[in-house]
Amino acid sequence: MLKGIVSVRPGYAGGMKLSPTYEEVCGGNTGHAEVVKIEYEPQKISFRDLLTVFFATHDPTSINRQGSDVGTQYRSIILYTNETQKREAERFIAELNASDQEGKPIMTQVKPLDKFYESENYHRDYYARNKGNPYCELIINPKLQKMQKEFAGLLKTNKR
Repeated sequence: MLKGIVSVRPGYAGGMKLSPTYEEVCGGNTGHAEVVKIEYEPQKISFRDLLTVFFATHDPTSINRQGSDVGTQYRSIILYTNETQKREAERFIAELNASDQEGKPIMTQVKPLDKFYESENYHRDYYARNKGNPYCELIINPKLQKMQKEFAGLLKTNKR
C-alpha cells in the first residue's frame, strides 16, 4: 500500500440508481462506475502522487473499457470531493494530454462525488482471496508489479 493511505474501500458511484448492487452495476444500467474511495493523509502523500499512480496503472485513453472489461461501469473517472481536487485533476489531465506523443487523449471523466455506495462484503478484498484466479494472475498481478516497481518510493515499508 502507498504511504499515507488510511483506507481503500471498493464500491460504486457516479450514477443515478440508489443503493446499487454489484450485479446491477455490472449490468451497465445504473450509470455507476466501479470505484474505490481512498482516504489519505495529505501530509504523507499528495493528491498529485495519487493521480500519478492512478493514471499509470490503468488505461485512461479508452472509453468505457479497461482491458477485456467493457461498459460504462468500467469508465475511467475521478470523483472529487472539493474544488482543489477538481482543479488538480483537470490540470494533471491537461499536462498528460500536452505531453502525449501518440495523440491519444485522456478520456477520464472528472465529476463531483455525489454518493458513494460501498460494495458488498463478497466483493471486497477480491484479489487477496483469489490470487490464483486467472483474472488476478493475468490482469492484476502485472499492474501490481508495475506499481511496486515504478512507485517504490511511495510504498509503505514494514518498518515502523
